[in-house]
Amino acid sequence: MNASDALHVLFVTPYLPSLIRVRPFNLIKALAAQGHRISLLALHPPGDDAGGLSDLRGWCEWVRVVPLPRWRPLWNALRVLPGDTPFQAAYSRSPQMVRAIRQTLERNHFDVAHLEHLRGAEFGEALEGLPVVFDSVDSIALLFERALRQAPRWQSRFLARLDLARTRRYEGQLLHRFRRVLVTSPEDREMLLRLTPPPVPEERLIVLPNGVDLRYFRPMGLERRPDTLIFSGKMSYHANVAAALCLVQEVMPHIWARRPQVQVWIVGKDPPSVVRELAADDRVLVTGTVPDLRPYLAQAAVAITPLRYSVGIQNKVLEAMAMGTPVVTTPATCRALAVEPGRDLLVAETPAGLAEAVLSLLADEARRRQMGRAARRYVETHHDWNAVAARLGAIYREVVAEG
Repeated sequence: MNASDALHVLFVTPYLPSLIRVRPFNLIKALAAQGHRISLLALHPPGDDAGGLSDLRGWCEWVRVVPLPRWRPLWNALRVLPGDTPFQAAYSRSPQMVRAIRQTLERNHFDVAHLEHLRGAEFGEALEGLPVVFDSVDSIALLFERALRQAPRWQSRFLARLDLARTRRYEGQLLHRFRRVLVTSPEDREMLLRLTPPPVPEERLIVLPNGVDLRYFRPMGLERRPDTLIFSGKMSYHANVAAALCLVQEVMPHIWARRPQVQVWIVGKDPPSVVRELAADDRVLVTGTVPDLRPYLAQAAVAITPLRYSVGIQNKVLEAMAMGTPVVTTPATCRALAVEPGRDLLVAETPAGLAEAVLSLLADEARRRQMGRAARRYVETHHDWNAVAARLGAIYREVVAEG
């Protein structure tokens, strides 16, 4: 990229980018490597992972973190309860963050702002005067629709019902508020188009898929444990809770009936008590936070992702594939991927079908190796963060050129 093509980008995020918040973390890394100047203004909610800050400071010209007090999200939710603003959009309301944005714009010149997630959407008003690319990531309304039908816990269904109508209305205004809106999958794009009242500026809505860090997530040469499965992700997320329960309570009985020695690793931060209790069976390991996910992926024989519902692209699947670990998953998980089932991964709908797919791989080491190699080739071809960031840079330039 020529120096004249490099842009000064203000990233505004409602959480700290990290190896858990992988999309902004890796976009910042790749954009900086391609010559863009990145400045990051990030809200820091209570309990958010700060492990990536040293990396971010190395890639960005500067990083400013604004704490979100523990009481603030609850206060924000109570204030909007009688109104039309969805709880997701109100969660991150912060007068301190608004002041920080305005002070930053007074003291610096930027070409474009990159605003992240529905939780950050309301910061768009403070960015007035600067071209803004809004990364919706997923359609939260679509997620709520699926949670309402399929979430096993009443709490998740209740919250989805409470916030669905207001989220639909709010997401329906995004294309009229921002120069460009990004989503990770075609079905998220279709949902936002359906929600947007006419006239619909369809050209503003762009699918920008997730990538995977191919240098970080790569085969490690560790010996595979032939009877070990892994399910990974942020375990406080309701769709992952549902998947973990489905895995141990519905899928594993079919597997244990034929291979009682198979072990399951549930790896990821903040598992609630209902997930931790799954470890009452000594064949189930619930790790909580781990310093490095890769050794678990590298040693497992199969990665299983039995998500009942999801939106967007599942990073857990891309990471396992990049490690050369064969994946068994549901149609809901791979809708946004250009995979060839049977070659790149295995897909099944029911618990019995998922179990059968796992058993077929556990019984055939050669097939596991072959599928792991095909999985790695797939992510190299379709999900390189450098290619994703190059496309994002072109989107920034389009917005800047529009004036």
